[in-house]
Amino acid sequence: MTHKDRAAVAVPGRDQLLAARHASAYRQQMMACVERVQHRLENVARPFDGVRPQELAPTFADIDLDEHLGALEPTLDELERVYLDHAVYFHHPRYVAHLNCPLVMPGVLAEAILAPINSSLDTFDQSAGGTFIEQALIDWTAKRLGLGERADGIFTSGGTQSNLMALMLARDHHGARLDDHGGNKLCGLPTEAHRYRILGSEVSHFSLKKSAAILGLGYQAVMPVACDEDFRMDPAALSARLAECRDQGLIPIAVVATAGTTDFGSIDPLPQIGRIARAHGCWFHVDAAYGGGLITSKRHAHRLIGTELADSVTIDYHKTFFQPVSCSAFLVNEADHLGHVTHYADYLNPEHQARAGTPDQVNKSLQTTRRFDALKLWLTLRLMGADALGELFDQVIDLAQAAYRRMAERAEFEVLLDPPLSTLVFRYRPDIAANEPALDEDTLEAMNRHIRAALSRDGEAVVAATKVAGRHYLKFTLLNPDTRLEDIEAILARICHHGDAWRAREPGGAAQVATASAPKAAKALP
Repeated sequence: MTHKDRAAVAVPGRDQLLAARHASAYRQQMMACVERVQHRLENVARPFDGVRPQELAPTFADIDLDEHLGALEPTLDELERVYLDHAVYFHHPRYVAHLNCPLVMPGVLAEAILAPINSSLDTFDQSAGGTFIEQALIDWTAKRLGLGERADGIFTSGGTQSNLMALMLARDHHGARLDDHGGNKLCGLPTEAHRYRILGSEVSHFSLKKSAAILGLGYQAVMPVACDEDFRMDPAALSARLAECRDQGLIPIAVVATAGTTDFGSIDPLPQIGRIARAHGCWFHVDAAYGGGLITSKRHAHRLIGTELADSVTIDYHKTFFQPVSCSAFLVNEADHLGHVTHYADYLNPEHQARAGTPDQVNKSLQTTRRFDALKLWLTLRLMGADALGELFDQVIDLAQAAYRRMAERAEFEVLLDPPLSTLVFRYRPDIAANEPALDEDTLEAMNRHIRAALSRDGEAVVAATKVAGRHYLKFTLLNPDTRLEDIEAILARICHHGDAWRAREPGGAAQVATASAPKAAKALP
């Protein structure tokens, strides 16, 4: 049989290859999917249907992945049943839980383009114009952060990967300066690495510890620095911690400031921290995964003053730039720092290509094969513009302020902080509103845990929870410009309902269910 004969033989699956001969079928299948998604967007009544893991698991037990369905419609019907019926819909105005944003349409359109073309951004010969699009966005972001002419960066899978790169570079940058060590890349960690310390606020992201463990430094390497009453790193406490390191023979290699903590949205005093870090010879990293969107805001961009002092910055476009997951970047003020992750492979990115100036992005990345996520931000900036993104972020910041004022007027809500960005940490305290004896912490935790679970179970709203000083709190994370104060008030009403219902039936709840709502002054701190 000749090659031509073999090509004429029907091969199962070839009719589903995305190729010129199937372009019409591709369009038909895409439209079928788009119609289903459109129907969902138009008809979702609740952000979640409340399904529990033990209820959903049996659905998958009945699916035999060795047996295909053979046609698109039954396949999509099954997908509706196992996924879309139970999905958590971030675009719903009463989804107020985590740092998940609704999406701007250019970002979604970009997904529809980048998936079928399927460029890989590791080398120029696999992406061509994609390489230059990504680099242009890195340069644009670095300029807005004030990182200088020698800045560079790379798109990443998210803030956790970016923070890992930051601490890796801090570790290896320190190792490269040791006279008796050939560098971590060639020689591994020096004997003194067990004394390395990374300093971040006590409310820094958990990825600092996770990264320290991955990098062979252990959780012990991360030293928490005390915060002020607004949950911002205290510069005086940082200086004291650095002095403590020196006194104990420890080696501080990095200081990590946060521009938008996950729970509170707090922005550390970046200029002061940056100057302290530089004075002590520490790598200065700014985790702006959340607050990085401020670079697009005309009203609030000044709050990121101090990033120009940073050695590196994390930024998540899939948070406050309203992009689909994943779309994030890691930036450095000196392009040469990224050499710590460079490795030349003869089949992929031989060294002579780098010497010739070929822009192979793999030279700057922990990843090899990598999606063209940059296209989402590119299409958004070209179609909408940065100012429009900034106005969307401004709206949710304004909403958080309005919600805080409304909650501060009601004695039954203990709100910890006037929100710097768009999160509200609080708990339901009907004992205060009713002027009753204070409920003990165990009772408050049980009641507020119940409230969150009850909201999720009936799908009325999805809220988050956290712990502060060992105490359980509820949390609103507001990232949807379509959420209105009326939505917040409706959620608060359901919180009161579920809390009061719990108290009425729990022996330890209270003898009397509070219904009063008296004015309350400002915040209460733990």
